Amino acid sequence: MPVFFLSDSTGISAETMGNALLIQFPDVRFERTLIPFISTVEQAREVVAQLDAVMAGPVAPLVFTTAAVDEVREELLKTKAPIIDFFGIHMSRVEEQLGARGLREARRLHGVGDVRRYNARMAAIEFAIEHDDGLGSRGLDRADVVLLAPSRCGKTPTAMYLALQHGLFVANYPLVDEDLETTDLPRPVKDLADRCFGLTTTVTRLSRVRQERRPDSRYASEEQCRFELRRATAMYDRHHLPTVDTSTASVEEIATVVIQTLARQRRGNGERPQPGRERPRGRTT
Repeated sequence: MPVFFLSDSTGISAETMGNALLIQFPDVRFERTLIPFISTVEQAREVVAQLDAVMAGPVAPLVFTTAAVDEVREELLKTKAPIIDFFGIHMSRVEEQLGARGLREARRLHGVGDVRRYNARMAAIEFAIEHDDGLGSRGLDRADVVLLAPSRCGKTPTAMYLALQHGLFVANYPLVDEDLETTDLPRPVKDLADRCFGLTTTVTRLSRVRQERRPDSRYASEEQCRFELRRATAMYDRHHLPTVDTSTASVEEIATVVIQTLARQRRGNGERPQPGRERPRGRTT
């Protein structure tokens, strides 16, 4: 079944919300098409013509849109295709509750928008790159989170997602054999236990992932994977580190667990968020 995601911005919101609904229909095969940056009425008309042409085919398409600009959205709604207008469905209710009219401008969610927040996210990405796989210890005390795990447990994608989506300063440190000889935290992070978060997985999955990288190597053997995971877990337990099993979790799910754990720790320590306050470490949102 053809599915279209339309937006006058990046289309990320349309895809996210649309896919949240489509995932509930696992037996249906969807052919997804993203059409972003529909910024003029003329472009909207071209999209409508494309949708109507598909409507003439054997299967009617399903269309999701988050277009915010009234003129563009109204033109898109002229299509013959069934269309789900996320912006129109919800914006009027929000305006009613607030007693004010929204700006109805494009690019306010995933564009530069708030320059300060955008710059903070870019700084977080730079930090994650500089501190990927233990590459650098300089400035490590600025980290909001330090991810610890044996190689190929999902440290890098989780760090990048937390940086890009949430502006967190994240370092990740790979636990190698030398680190796993003891349950002490590795020297570069031994004073950062309150920011450390352990990742683990299953022996089978870790071995399979490593086989793709180094086939038939000791590094990928189940024996080596079992040793590393067992020793890593012992380290996490000794220092009471929060952990998450990445074997069946998406990067979004892992990141959510990390964020919620940080929030609980701060509440437990009596910390309260203070908007606009500069922090000595990375900026947390």
